Amino acid sequence: MFIKELNIGNVKLNNNIILAPMAGITDRAFRIICEKFNPGLVYTEMISSKGLFHNDSKTKQLLNTSGEKRPIAVQIFGSDIESMKYASEYVSKYADIIDINMGCPAPKVVKNGDGSKLLLDLLKAKEIIKEVVKSSSVPVTVKFRKGWDNDNIVAVEMAKIAEESGASAITIHGRTRSEFYAGKADWDIIKKVKENVKIPVIGNGDVKNYEDANKMFEITGVDGIMIGRASLGNPWIFKEIICGMQRQEFFISNAEKLNLILEHLNLAIEDKGERVAIMEMRKHISWYIKNTKDASKMRDKVNQITDKEDLVKILTEYFNMI
Repeated sequence: MFIKELNIGNVKLNNNIILAPMAGITDRAFRIICEKFNPGLVYTEMISSKGLFHNDSKTKQLLNTSGEKRPIAVQIFGSDIESMKYASEYVSKYADIIDINMGCPAPKVVKNGDGSKLLLDLLKAKEIIKEVVKSSSVPVTVKFRKGWDNDNIVAVEMAKIAEESGASAITIHGRTRSEFYAGKADWDIIKKVKENVKIPVIGNGDVKNYEDANKMFEITGVDGIMIGRASLGNPWIFKEIICGMQRQEFFISNAEKLNLILEHLNLAIEDKGERVAIMEMRKHISWYIKNTKDASKMRDKVNQITDKEDLVKILTEYFNMI
């Protein structure tokens, strides 16, 4: 049985199936929806250490965790030592775990030397991890990729550096930065990482269902699995995987899906106001209705709506029809 409790430093997770940090996705509203399906841990969107250092109000809003289940990991990013130290100390007041992002492939992140760009400067990566660990009052984890590109595969070395520098766990995504999210994740490199460190290793990449999760555990021997894109429009994936591992049936009805979407919408409005929330919910609704009847027509209709009442009406009619 691969589902088990997992200790990260002094934090105990009820299980080892985890929601990944995703920029523009894993806000408070989406996390609360996912938490209904019992992930062992959820992560915030990545938070700019410089934003915190310069007292940016929008950055601070990302730390809102009111009404959520614990534990919660807050992910920070940056390559400036002073701002990362500051962010680590600041975020310790809100987080159960601090995660350092050394894997984001986005051009706007790597152009500043942040995210996966640090995989080309392991000395700096080591210094950052050490200083964040020193400044934090909660366990620190590090999330990184296989390497920058196929000429710079550094995952095993990076894992050892993280462990030596005081990280309590690591997450490894089995792609290079140059691959972004294309191709197939390399689970062999995840296995090698697991074999080379003693701290918990969480595997990430290409787990879309219970069968994939089972295979990743079998092939790599990881201590936990992180789910990212497969949770989009499918926040019940955590329960689905756990039930699958425990040989239990899992089913979610259209009525339950509709109620989840409406709750997601209300949570988003609570945090961001009606106009912004409805704009942001368009992508989520598109994911929720993927592969259902007349999904493309429904998507076009949803993308024209700016009023909550109209949106609730059209969603209710649609889910009663499919």
